[in-house]
Amino acid sequence: MQYRSIDANGIRFNVAEQGEGPLILLCHGFPETSYAWRHQMTALAAAGFRVVAPDMRGYGKTDSPADPEAFTLFHLVGDVVGMLDALGEKTAILVGNDWGASVAWQAALMRPDRFRGVVAIGVPMMGQPPVPPTQIFPQTPEALFYTLYFQQPGVAEAEFERDVSVTLRKLLYAASGDAGPRAPGDGTPNPFSMVSRKDGLLVPLPLPAALPDWLREEDLEAFVDAFTRSGFRGGLNYYRNLDRNWALQASLKGKTVDIPALYLVGDRDVGLSMPGMRDIIAAMPTLVPGLQPPVFLENCGHWAPQERPDEVSAAIVEFAKQL
Repeated sequence: MQYRSIDANGIRFNVAEQGEGPLILLCHGFPETSYAWRHQMTALAAAGFRVVAPDMRGYGKTDSPADPEAFTLFHLVGDVVGMLDALGEKTAILVGNDWGASVAWQAALMRPDRFRGVVAIGVPMMGQPPVPPTQIFPQTPEALFYTLYFQQPGVAEAEFERDVSVTLRKLLYAASGDAGPRAPGDGTPNPFSMVSRKDGLLVPLPLPAALPDWLREEDLEAFVDAFTRSGFRGGLNYYRNLDRNWALQASLKGKTVDIPALYLVGDRDVGLSMPGMRDIIAAMPTLVPGLQPPVFLENCGHWAPQERPDEVSAAIVEFAKQL
């Protein structure tokens, strides 16, 4: 992957770039970097597209503002719009996984003049809840939902940065399809569920004896090097703005995503084990009128671009060429 730096929306981004043609912008999730798109970069470039994958705000070699409030979805949408300007492009197709999917949906919602199509992986488009999100997430005296565990600055950072390699081995494996099928309440260790107030998030997660086939040791090391450099604070700050996003997005309530859209999700994605998630996916056409039928990737977990690279790349190319 060939990298360079660009200035956009007031900060400096580290971006991978390949190919020539209409622009496709790839937005990764947590805990990933632009390296998560290593397979798509080559495949999409070969299909006749200019492909750019940034380390998102707070990740890898991209700047990480000191103010936690500088990580709202409005800042992140500003980042991808600013990247288009810095790259000299008027429009792009936007693709995102995990948090990158949330950014992609909101960019499509706010700036249909700059994005011709949107591909979201894992996270569906959701409507505005009636109360701030942190009031919805469950907690008990013994445990709290992972998004609540992430709220207090320094707590998750201390746990995750104690041994970055072990942290990433556990998180990437436990949310992958290799960890097994998921069902609501089945008790399968899951990094994106309830967290023990006493033990933290990582303790119950399995440490695989060997990496899954889709993740080589050199791939893991690329992520370990990136998070050893950056720490986890930037990525966790995305979660610390959930309530602020809710307040800011009140201005968009009732607006629909009016550009062509595609949604993909692994049938073993940990998100599908959350109660009501399949109903949310089924209801998406009311929020995204131009949505194509959702694609469920068999035996695939949360890291679809890495776990099922050929299928994901083929779906993006087919969608993009329709536009």
